[in-house]
Amino acid sequence: MAQKGNAAELGTENIRKLLVQYAVPAIIAMTASSLYNMVDSIFIGHGVGPLAISGLAITFPLMNLAAAFGSLVGVGASTLISVKLGQKDYLTAQQILGNVVSLNVIIGVIFTVITLLFLDPILYFFGASEATIPYARDYMITILLGNVVTHMYLGLNSVLRSAGHPQKAMIATILTVVINTILDPLFIYTFNMGIRGAAVATILAQIISLCWLIRIFCNKEELLHFQKGIYRLKGVLVENIIGIGMAPFLMNMASCFIVILINKGLKLYDGDLAIGAFGIVNRIVYLFVMIVMGLNQGMQPIAGYNFGAQQYHRVNRVMQLTVIAATIVTTSGFLVGELIPELAVSAFTTDRHLIDLSADGLRVVVMFFPIIGFQMVTSNFFQSIGMAKKAIILSLSRQVLILIPCLLILPLFWGAKGIWFSMPISDALASLIAGVMLYKQFQTFKRHHAAQQQ
Repeated sequence: MAQKGNAAELGTENIRKLLVQYAVPAIIAMTASSLYNMVDSIFIGHGVGPLAISGLAITFPLMNLAAAFGSLVGVGASTLISVKLGQKDYLTAQQILGNVVSLNVIIGVIFTVITLLFLDPILYFFGASEATIPYARDYMITILLGNVVTHMYLGLNSVLRSAGHPQKAMIATILTVVINTILDPLFIYTFNMGIRGAAVATILAQIISLCWLIRIFCNKEELLHFQKGIYRLKGVLVENIIGIGMAPFLMNMASCFIVILINKGLKLYDGDLAIGAFGIVNRIVYLFVMIVMGLNQGMQPIAGYNFGAQQYHRVNRVMQLTVIAATIVTTSGFLVGELIPELAVSAFTTDRHLIDLSADGLRVVVMFFPIIGFQMVTSNFFQSIGMAKKAIILSLSRQVLILIPCLLILPLFWGAKGIWFSMPISDALASLIAGVMLYKQFQTFKRHHAAQQQ
């Protein structure tokens, strides 16, 4: 089948060509996804007001929590599919697709019900005040009602990319962004729905793209497609999916807790607008992070397939090329944050105080940004080849072992500045840990490759 050929080329085609072929669509998709979040913030900032941006920032931990459960299934399944395709185990890959659908429905419904029941206490715990909770509540109720759609859309998109269709996965994401961008002003301004309108636009855009993805997987000519008998959960598959997906799950869970600490600290030392400033900085930084994540998504099927096929020299090569590209991206983010921070943040608001707070924060956050791309790629690399424990260690080293203590200790001496400086400090130290672990893994690959040549 032609679709099998798409997967098989991962083990034979030139690595640089493959990385471009798989990463460029993913980068375009992830950049579009980031821009789509930025568009939401820009429309909300200008159409609703500066406190609405703070209200939106309050929802970030909850969004990270939802993303944690989504990545637990989506990332774990897509990585496992890549490995199984490399092993020519097409039957198991097909069963993984069915389990993705079932797990997303189950987890999505449970998460939605529990969160809606305790939404206000959760938002107050995340740092909301009487001034910001109406905005946060209005946004999250709609987002949570569409949570199953979001999980299914992201999960099937990840599987589609791993099955050898990066361009189609890119189109699905771009379709979501374009529709959301069109619907945002319609619901926020024309229908006068405010911040709730932005959430409605987001969910409607995802519903339309999900319908397109379902149509693709209903095509029986595809290597992976919907069919009877694949939706029953299999213990071994679920265990493997969750085991591999545990690294991004824990990373998102840690991100959730970290954003809570940041929001609470900024509210304590600098007030509600400081939370909005972090929201703006987060959106800008996220643009460059998402590009690196696009590179990681391009690397993932290549590394996973060749690791499954025991072609370790190809695994090494794709890792090296991805690190170089990621470093170029994050260095660009560093230059934007240090040279033109006011220009970057002014796209979100005209409030002078919020602009000043955001620009100062951006300068600090990107201080060690050139090396964070390396750390992100290394963590994803271990995840891509199924080494979940190492990926978890790298994820937690930055988020839990370094950043959380910094967020708890530094503000006691520096106030709000201690919160902002915690982020680049953790970036620098986590990159050093990643370098040591990657060097040791490359030495192992070299020994395996040498043994194969004998």
